[in-house]
Amino acid sequence: MFHNITKYIENEFLSKNHFPSFRSGDTITIFFEIKEGEKKRIQSFKGVVIKKQGKGLTKTFTIRKISGGIGIERIFVFNQPNIQKIEVNKKGKVRRSKIYYFRSLKGKKARIRS
Repeated sequence: MFHNITKYIENEFLSKNHFPSFRSGDTITIFFEIKEGEKKRIQSFKGVVIKKQGKGLTKTFTIRKISGGIGIERIFVFNQPNIQKIEVNKKGKVRRSKIYYFRSLKGKKARIRS
C-alpha cells in the first residue's frame, strides 16, 4: 500500500532529470548551480564515479577527484534540482560496481582502463 503511494507521488508530482547513462569507473563532469546570497553561479565537478546506489528519488552517485594531492568525494542525488547537466568525459572499464579500492590507489595505479 505505502509503496504504491510513494510511486504515484514520484510519477505525478516530481520532475525527473534526464542525464546520459554512466557507470562506475566513468569520468564525468557535473555542472550544478550554487546560490550565494542573491547571486547564482554554475560550478563544475569532474571526477571518477565510485558508486551508484538506490532507486527512485533516493538514487545517488558518488564522485571522487584529486585536488592538490587530497582526495575529495561528493555525493549527488539524481533528481536534485540544482544539477544543470552531466557530461560523460571518458568511459572506464572496471569489474566492480562499487570501486572503494580506488580510494587507496595513488599515481599510475589509480588509472582506470578505457
